[in-house]
Amino acid sequence: MKLEKILDNLNSLEKNSFIKIIDNIISQKPQNFKIIDKILSQSDKGLKSVDSQQVSTIFNLIRNDFSETIKQEFLDTSSQLDILIDIITRDGNNIMKQDWFSRLYEQELKKLKKRVKELDTSIKNEKSEIEETRKRDYKIYKSCVHTAYYNDEANNREAKITDDELSILLTLARELDLSQEERKLINYMVIPIKQIDIDEIINNLKNIGVIFYSKKHSTVYVADEIVRILRKLRGKEVADKFLRRILKVLRAPEINLIAKKHNIDRKLNNDEKIKEIIKEGIGLTTILLAVHKDGTKLNDKKKFVNELWEKRLQIKQSLKGVTLEDKISNLVAYFENREKDEKVGISVDGYEKLLIDLDETLPKINKIVKDIFEIQDEFVLKSDLLLDYNIKPRDILDIIPQQELSKFCKARDIKTRGDETLNILDNYKDAENLYFENYENIGFRDLNTLKENGISIKESELGMKFEELTKSIFTKLRFNVDESLRKKLNTKKDKIDIILNIGNNEVIIVECKTTKEKGYNKFSSVSRQLKAYNHLASKNELQVRKMLLIAPEFSDDFIEDCEMDVELDLSLLTAAALVKILEGFKKSKHKEFPYKLLMRDVLINADRIVKAITK
Repeated sequence: MKLEKILDNLNSLEKNSFIKIIDNIISQKPQNFKIIDKILSQSDKGLKSVDSQQVSTIFNLIRNDFSETIKQEFLDTSSQLDILIDIITRDGNNIMKQDWFSRLYEQELKKLKKRVKELDTSIKNEKSEIEETRKRDYKIYKSCVHTAYYNDEANNREAKITDDELSILLTLARELDLSQEERKLINYMVIPIKQIDIDEIINNLKNIGVIFYSKKHSTVYVADEIVRILRKLRGKEVADKFLRRILKVLRAPEINLIAKKHNIDRKLNNDEKIKEIIKEGIGLTTILLAVHKDGTKLNDKKKFVNELWEKRLQIKQSLKGVTLEDKISNLVAYFENREKDEKVGISVDGYEKLLIDLDETLPKINKIVKDIFEIQDEFVLKSDLLLDYNIKPRDILDIIPQQELSKFCKARDIKTRGDETLNILDNYKDAENLYFENYENIGFRDLNTLKENGISIKESELGMKFEELTKSIFTKLRFNVDESLRKKLNTKKDKIDIILNIGNNEVIIVECKTTKEKGYNKFSSVSRQLKAYNHLASKNELQVRKMLLIAPEFSDDFIEDCEMDVELDLSLLTAAALVKILEGFKKSKHKEFPYKLLMRDVLINADRIVKAITK
């Protein structure tokens, strides 16, 4: 769940700890302080009185500083922050009831104690399956952890690992190629494992800004933005769902090489090995370097990454990067961007229908989803619930065994030639909703993202499609999009995009602009155009109550020029804001959109309008 949505669901007391941390970071004048100060200058009472959207914007500006504050918390080895972060960053654990969190924590400690004991025994046992070189690596790391933790006691101080010591241990672990799980197991061979009361855990995590807690609903929330930060701190470059997708396209010998390197039982079947690799918390970079036999040439490693990208993952855009490190870095960046993208991929309606059909065809699918994503609800095949967990259609299909996917395709008459997962997604696309979900991408003329999201369109058609979708949105808002009046007014020289007829010879003129550049900033040309439209309407005895300019984004200079213009009664509306207003209207009791809400601001704030219509 996005940070903004979580903040909207909580009272001021429940978000107080988080606000204090952000306030403290701001007081130290971080890198983006001037931008933050500009946002806060709109409020008399500082951070506490700005809305959730602005808090979210500020958080994204100081996320690196926030990450540093969390990094310091790892120094307190008694906090078990590594164990807790490993729980709350798993897909499906960003919303949990307190009792469910408590159960997951207890299960984690039991598993951890058992695995620590097993690994310790295997290291000491001369006949264990662990290779001697790997045993040596484990012993070296364990000795260093022991020294770092207990050397304080020799000086009559509390046993702990200092910042410098932690930095050295992380470097050592990286050089020894230890996975996140291997590090954790060895750490807890040295550091005593004690069970902490769940109330104390929640309070501690809340006080460092990692979680939010609603006492009324006994629910823990972890914002998607914070999950990404925590995951990076634990050395996990991509979400488990994306790691699973990559591992599924690797061949069995490649999976075996990873398993061998990280002491995973090679007797397990391929699916079980993949589950264990994900549990180990092995970074994507480590995985992509571990699939090669000793002596593999650098060029062959590059070819492998290219083939993985183009043929196995079937990503349509080209993979950039000259060096192997660059290529892997761009692969990681691709999946990071996919995670941030709010688009569902096939449309929400299509997602809901897919879940209904999966449930009817594959009786065990609800249990599979519930178990893999560790969701507490009994029935989880609901699109709105899964989207709150940032679980999308492709993520669901990725966890279904191949033979079950084939069974589903045959039952639903979906072609089985080629990639069955992609065939299923293609079958549940809803063209109209898919265009709406990509409205902003169309505005940005982002052909690559549109292709990835299943939309095939010529660049020359993007302007007309953006205009067509804008008309459709205003129609859904119950405006009278008057096409006959528009055609009557338009001349060869002046062509108005959209006219909203609000009666009594009064109209709202809407102009649509697409742009490849970030921040639309051609005010002088658009103002001349709109003044001509205003004159055209006046000549035909129409009063223009308002002019609206719709674009994917506006630059600060454009907004300022618009504010200074005294001739045009113009308001600016971003594509994302217009979609948000439509979603809010669907949930409201209004039969027609109260258009006067569009009359107040230069840059229209969608959140304020949504609050007004959903009261």
